[in-house]
Amino acid sequence: MANNPGAKKAARKIARRTEVNKARRSRVRTYLRRFDEAIAGGDAAAAKTAFTDAQSELMRAVSKGVVHKNTGSRKVSRLAAQLKKLATA
Repeated sequence: MANNPGAKKAARKIARRTEVNKARRSRVRTYLRRFDEAIAGGDAAAAKTAFTDAQSELMRAVSKGVVHKNTGSRKVSRLAAQLKKLATA
């Protein structure tokens, strides 16, 4: 438990930041789920727009520090591969 004022303030800040990051992570997962649903549906146009939205949201999470840069890039790369596979099929 935090004992001095500085540690108590730090604990409050961490709690606030955790809530914000949870919301951001949840938002990213929502966009990834929408992309997966579009891929499962087989609709290339819907998948393309869902990919653009998911990519944008992932990179935003990277810029906010919620997701590591390499993790974001890896996920976008895999999404692009799925989209390409759907387009060629």
